[in-house]
Amino acid sequence: MTFEQPISEIFPPLFESFLRRLQGVPTAFHRFLCSRINWEDRLIGIKGPRGCGKTTLLLQHIRETFPQLQRVLYLSLDNLLLLNHSLYDLVSYFHAQGGTHLFLDEIHHYKGWQTLLKTIYDDFPALHIVYTGSSMLQIDRSQGDLSRRQMLYNLPGLSFREYLALEGIAEFPIVSWEELLQNHLALSLEITSRTKILPHFNDYCKHGYYPFYREVHNGFDFRLQQIIQQILGSDYPSIEEISAPTIQKMRRMLMVLSQSVPQTPKMSELFAMLETDRNQGLKMLYALERGGLLSLLEDVTKNLKHLGTPQKIYLDNTNLMYALTPTVNSGTLRETFFCNQAKQLFKLNCPAQGDFLLDGKYLFEVGGPNKTFRQIKDLPESYLAIDDIENGHGNRIPLWLFGMLY
Repeated sequence: MTFEQPISEIFPPLFESFLRRLQGVPTAFHRFLCSRINWEDRLIGIKGPRGCGKTTLLLQHIRETFPQLQRVLYLSLDNLLLLNHSLYDLVSYFHAQGGTHLFLDEIHHYKGWQTLLKTIYDDFPALHIVYTGSSMLQIDRSQGDLSRRQMLYNLPGLSFREYLALEGIAEFPIVSWEELLQNHLALSLEITSRTKILPHFNDYCKHGYYPFYREVHNGFDFRLQQIIQQILGSDYPSIEEISAPTIQKMRRMLMVLSQSVPQTPKMSELFAMLETDRNQGLKMLYALERGGLLSLLEDVTKNLKHLGTPQKIYLDNTNLMYALTPTVNSGTLRETFFCNQAKQLFKLNCPAQGDFLLDGKYLFEVGGPNKTFRQIKDLPESYLAIDDIENGHGNRIPLWLFGMLY
């Protein structure tokens, strides 16, 4: 006996669900990535941490691009209506009805999604496909060999620049790296002439990285803790086979690390406390990074003895610090913000001197207004990122200005 409904019967409620979502999507503010995507490509993947706005980005594009919605289908793959039906059959039905553009949200919830995408791409050459997935997806290892077929994009959380626009405070263009280093005083003077920047920066560090903060108001920290539970309890198990005890160990690992960042605890002691070995412990650690919860920095030198073990560990962003730690250290907060914003553009390492080395070239020390060049004196391409100042001079650059890079 089977209870599976014909595709023709489940398609109308799925399409109605899509229309309801489309009607509720806000359109006043757009993420930076929206204008960078070449929407003409046949297969587009958008990865990013949970809660960073991937669904909104899709729905905004649909609403503003397609006056004839009959040719478009948006599906969230955690929809219960899809549990007992072949997604391939549904796509085939949609294509036969004249559909041209398919948007698949939360693709990691569909078992065998890599092979499915490859098959749809090959079998329906006139169909354009856009999908979103968890930042935990390791698409370069996918079974379906998508790398030759797709364009892949990454959507991080809000930059400080985007936060200012979303709040209606002011809109500023993206600052290039060259402008930031060479012309930061003129940039900061222009921005601070329009708003008192430091209070907004403090607010951003507390709640501005995840766009959903505007929906939850005073419940933001609790909602963020729920997001963490969903990443570990739902997203990760949908991507890899993982046991409930291992998920619990990852939760404990995150809480232990959140109390000690940015110093790296002795890995052997941490793994012993979690009752796991080094290989499994490192796998959990890097899974937390892929989930958008940690930032792991390696030493500049290639020391084989410590291969695979990060030199420094940070929480991914400052919002996580406020949600997970009872007392937020100002020095750690500054470094976490710099790390989060800079890693969107550069490969970050731990240098022998200073706090961060970007792409093996730019050396940065991060600190408060009294920070000096003593630790990185006379080193080439060395800079200070200084908190609690509106304007800098020379190679002293306001920390908040690094939030204008995307």
